[in-house]
Amino acid sequence: MRLDNGPTTDEQILGQFIPLIYHYNMLQDEDRIFAFRDAIELIVKPGMHVLELGGGTGILSSFAARRGARVTCVERNPALVACARQFLHDNSMDDAVEVILNDAAEFVPDSPVDVVICEMLHVGLLRERQAQVIAAFKRRYMATHGPKLPTFIPEASILMVQPVRQCFEFAGYTAAVPMFQAPRTQQPRTIESASLSPYANIAYDDFIPQSFDVSQTIEVHTSGVINAIRFVTQNVLGIDVPKQRAITWPNQCLVLPIKNAVEAIAGQRIRTSFAYPAGGSVEELAESIAVEICESVKVSAA
Repeated sequence: MRLDNGPTTDEQILGQFIPLIYHYNMLQDEDRIFAFRDAIELIVKPGMHVLELGGGTGILSSFAARRGARVTCVERNPALVACARQFLHDNSMDDAVEVILNDAAEFVPDSPVDVVICEMLHVGLLRERQAQVIAAFKRRYMATHGPKLPTFIPEASILMVQPVRQCFEFAGYTAAVPMFQAPRTQQPRTIESASLSPYANIAYDDFIPQSFDVSQTIEVHTSGVINAIRFVTQNVLGIDVPKQRAITWPNQCLVLPIKNAVEAIAGQRIRTSFAYPAGGSVEELAESIAVEICESVKVSAA
C-alpha cells in the first residue's frame, strides 16, 4: 500500500523529481566524465557559444567553460539549478556559465549557438528524454535561427541487441528479472549466443526516431538455450579526424529475460522482435520481446 503521493512514472522519477544523489553518483563515473571532457576539449573552441540541455550538476558545462566558451546551461529541476550554481561558483565559473531554470524541450536560445551538449542517455534511449529533447530543440531552433544546426555532443548513438543465455540464479534462488551490467566488463553469468546486432544508428543532427519497431534475424554462433536479450548502446561523442579515432562512451548494458526460452544450434537463425517508444519504460520493452527459431540447420550425413 502507498503511504504517500510521490512520483510513480519514469518521467517523474527521471525528470524533475530525480533524487540529487543520482546526479552526485554520476560525478564518480569516470568513463562518462572523461569521455565527455575529451569530446568537449576536441570540439569546443575559445569564443564559442555552447548550450547544455539538461545540465544537472553543471560539470559538462564547466568543461566547455574551461575551453574559453560562453556557456548557457539549462536545467528544469530547481534543486539542481541551485546545486549547479553553487558548484560553478565554487569553481570560479560564475561568469562563464549562465544556469537557466527551464525545460530543455522548450528552451530556445536568444542567439545562435555553436555546440549543444545533451546527456539524457539511457541504454536503448529508454526512460530518459534524449530523443524528444533534441528533436524538439531542433524544430524550435531552426524556426528561430534558420536551417544551420550546431554541432551536437554526442554526435550519434548506436543501438544494438544480442541474444544471450543469462544465469538468473542468486544463491540458489531463481528470479528472471531485468539486469543492468557494466559495459566493457566480462560477465561470467552471461553466455553470448550471437554477435551484437545493430537495430538503430541515430545521428542527432539528422532525423531522430521517436519509437522503435524491430524485427530482425540473427545467426546463432553458440549452441544452447537463449533465455534473454542484451541491449547495448554505444554513444559517439566526437570524432577526432586527424587522429582517426572516435571518442565513445557506452551506457550500461540491459539484460531482459524473454518469456519463452528457445534452444538454438550454432548456424541457425533466430528472429528477434520488440517495440517501444523512445523514453519508454523497461517494462514496456520487456513485454514486447519475442524470439523464435526461423530456420533449421541441415546436418550432413556421415
